[in-house]
Amino acid sequence: MDLITCSICLDLLKDPVTTACGHSSCMGCIKESWDQDDMKGVYSCPQCRQTFTPRPVLKRNTVLAEVVEKLKKTGLQAAPPPALCYAGHLDVGCDSCTGRKLIQKALMSCLVCLASYCETHLQPHYEFPAFKKHKLVKATAQLQEKICSHHDKLLEVYCRTDQQCICYLCTMDEHKGHDTVSAAAERTEKQRQLGMSQQKVQQRFQEREKKLKELQQAVASLKVSIVDQRRHTISPVSSNQRERGAPIQSHYVWIPFRE
Repeated sequence: MDLITCSICLDLLKDPVTTACGHSSCMGCIKESWDQDDMKGVYSCPQCRQTFTPRPVLKRNTVLAEVVEKLKKTGLQAAPPPALCYAGHLDVGCDSCTGRKLIQKALMSCLVCLASYCETHLQPHYEFPAFKKHKLVKATAQLQEKICSHHDKLLEVYCRTDQQCICYLCTMDEHKGHDTVSAAAERTEKQRQLGMSQQKVQQRFQEREKKLKELQQAVASLKVSIVDQRRHTISPVSSNQRERGAPIQSHYVWIPFRE
């Protein structure tokens, strides 16, 4: 069934064309896909991503077209893939679902192909040896931010001289002779430095917290000392007053009043 199904629209082939890699697509689907690649000047198979340059001339595969027409007469239709998940306005759409009214939600983005794929169009990355070295990440809408605007290559190098991410071609021109490392190595180093900074901040916080507790204990101890001192000072004074008052009261004599 895959032989007569377009790898782009996932329906039965219409005006089938076959690329040099042996995969077939609808004439309209692959034209639309390649029209989007005109700016790059590099064209790829929507299924295996093999690249072609210049743009190949597409010719109708008459044999395959006849096979599809015969199958249509038998009532055979392309079955939709299971559990289709169409992309919403906040989702990342599949870059290979061109020519379809509804684009499926992308599951992964390839940093080598610089494209995002739905479950169906992601299969070649798992099945073909040519894709084994491709790096897949969770589907991201910021894929273009990972691409060099000058050379259209992955930003996989970090220039420490200019403190920015660049592609490997940048190291040969405007960043030639600069102090560069791989972006992964720089990320690891930044994470290490961040970890050390966090550890120092935590250590200073603990030291200040310790000093605060010591100060609170000193204040509490001082309060207790003041209370004790006042208690010992007031007690002797009260005792002396009582002792002085007793003799004075003993000299009082009652004298009756006479007219």
